[in-house]
Amino acid sequence: MSVRVLVRTFSELCVTIGALILLFVVHLLFWTGIEADSATAGEIGRLRADWAAKAPEPGSTSAPASTAYEPGEPFAVMYIPRFGEEWDRPVLQGTEPGVLKKGLGHYASTGVLGATGNFAVAGHRRTHGDPFKDFPELRPGDEVVLTDGTTWFTYRIANRPHRTVPGDIGVIEPVPRPLRREAAPFDEPGRYLTLTTCEPEWGSSHRLVVWAHLDATHPVTDGKPPALRS
Repeated sequence: MSVRVLVRTFSELCVTIGALILLFVVHLLFWTGIEADSATAGEIGRLRADWAAKAPEPGSTSAPASTAYEPGEPFAVMYIPRFGEEWDRPVLQGTEPGVLKKGLGHYASTGVLGATGNFAVAGHRRTHGDPFKDFPELRPGDEVVLTDGTTWFTYRIANRPHRTVPGDIGVIEPVPRPLRREAAPFDEPGRYLTLTTCEPEWGSSHRLVVWAHLDATHPVTDGKPPALRS
């Protein structure tokens, strides 16, 4: 085989590989975002329709939402004002890859929304809609609001994003106990929220974590909490 044929074959191979890489990048950056936007909108729509169907009659008392979360099913919607007025994501039970394509995932081993313990939630930083793309921008005092259809829960963040390793499971304990103990903002039982995502932005060798405490609750019949009023 001549040198010219070898060069041409190698060049064609490089072009083919380059095209495949480009398609893969487009899939990650564009198509997974479209799929995620559709999926999250669908999950939120399902929740709101279910809540509307169960809404109490005027003057009656709202029944508390069920805390028997079904695997893979949505049960709450999260709002983070720091991420913008239009930012909202469904929270589903579980953290499996298929679940995180539809929204945020609740660590099944952790606490119940609004209750004593640690309600821990994971989300993608990039791809699948980039829900936690701006995670590093979170600051102490920022509010995280959730609703289960009957109650608004407003949590207040206690720390700047903490960088740790995937195996640091202490970050989601009832009283968070990260490997770097000095990073833990709480030292006694309480009503906590933990948010986790991947670090670095396009990798997964580490994790970013913020912790928050429950600051206020309001019945949904009272209207939106102050953090969501524009």
